[in-house]
Order: sequence, then C-alpha cells, then structure tokens
Amino acid sequence: GQGVAEFFKADAEKKGIKVMGFEGTEEKSNFDPIITPIKARNPDLIYFGGIYDQAAPFFKQAREKGVKSAFMGPDGMDSSDLTKIAGKAVVGMYYTSVAGPVSVYPQAKQFAEEHKKKFGKNPEPFAAQAYDATAIALKAIAAAAKGGVMPSREAVSAAIRKLKHTGITGTIEFDDKGDPRKALYFVLQVASDDPEKWGENKEVKRLSIAAPSAKM
Repeated sequence: GQGVAEFFKADAEKKGIKVMGFEGTEEKSNFDPIITPIKARNPDLIYFGGIYDQAAPFFKQAREKGVKSAFMGPDGMDSSDLTKIAGKAVVGMYYTSVAGPVSVYPQAKQFAEEHKKKFGKNPEPFAAQAYDATAIALKAIAAAAKGGVMPSREAVSAAIRKLKHTGITGTIEFDDKGDPRKALYFVLQVASDDPEKWGENKEVKRLSIAAPSAKM
C-alpha cells in the first residue's frame, strides 16, 4: 500500500491540502505508537493505503482512543471482512474501487438473488465483474475456436479485443491493447457495520475513465 499512499500524499499536496504526517508500518495488532501522535494532531482525514486486514484493527483502535478524523483508503478496503473486524469504527469511512457494490448495477439484481440463494450470502466485491469476465472469456474462446479447432492463446486474446459484451455490470469492450475503452471508478462509503450489508455501501461518486493513450 505504500505506492498508493505516496501517490495520494503527492496529489493532495499538489491540490493545496496540508499533509500533517506520513508513516508506514508493518504492525498488525498494536497501533498505539502511531495513534497517539495522530490524536494530538487531530487531522480532518486519515488515509490508510493498505489492505483491510491491517487497516481494520488500526481504525478500530483509533476510534477506541478517541480519534474523530474521517477515514479513507483504496480498494484494499473493499471486503466485508473490514466491518467484520472493525465494526462500527468504519461506518461512514470512504474507499475507492474499480468495482462498485452489486447494488449499483441494475442488471445484476437477478445474479445477486441467485448468488444469495445458492451460497447463503450476498456477493462479495468483484463477484459480478468475475461473472462478466468469465462470460467474455467463453465468448472469445468460442469465436477463436473456428468450428472446433483448439484456439491458441493469441487467437483468444485477439478475439477478446473484438468483443462488445453487454453483461450484468454494463457494456464492455476493449481497445487493441486489451484495455477497456471505458472503465468505471467509484468513491464509496461504508453504510453499515453488518458484513452482510457490504454490498449496500453508498455510492458517493462514479467516474468514467477512458483507456490510456498509446503514449502513456
């Protein structure tokens, strides 16, 4: 998570936001040495650039010690286990992800219902995207097979680039480099401390981002 934290810091400073501290840690259980100075500085926001299994204990301990700052993190937070570990401490926190909760995709309603019926729980993050990715792969294999001939990896890769697939997360097509022509990026907010309601997190903002140019 260091890379995303460094990028967030650099961009925040570029936008005129005062960064009051920056610290990395491998700690996973006792965050006192970090939380104490944070509480004294009382920042508006704490950005944790790691993943949920390390972030959850940190957020929980920070709230228990009276830290009032808003919390934010990258897609490493996108797991129902975040609320399973941190509970109410993370309700209201923000995180970003390329995968919106299944609830933001109207076409995924039946998928979510059937998933719950079969597995006894709501779809986890990226489940709907995995469903669409599998459908795209199967379509590409069929297109590249040419009447029963075993397709090469190169043929399947080329077939994917020619596909335009309308799935449960929307319409997906790729450029000649294999990048999605349009990718969605979400800013989300944790709505409940119930892990079963992770898929109901609030969509704060949705960005549609074009594929990078060949010069990048």
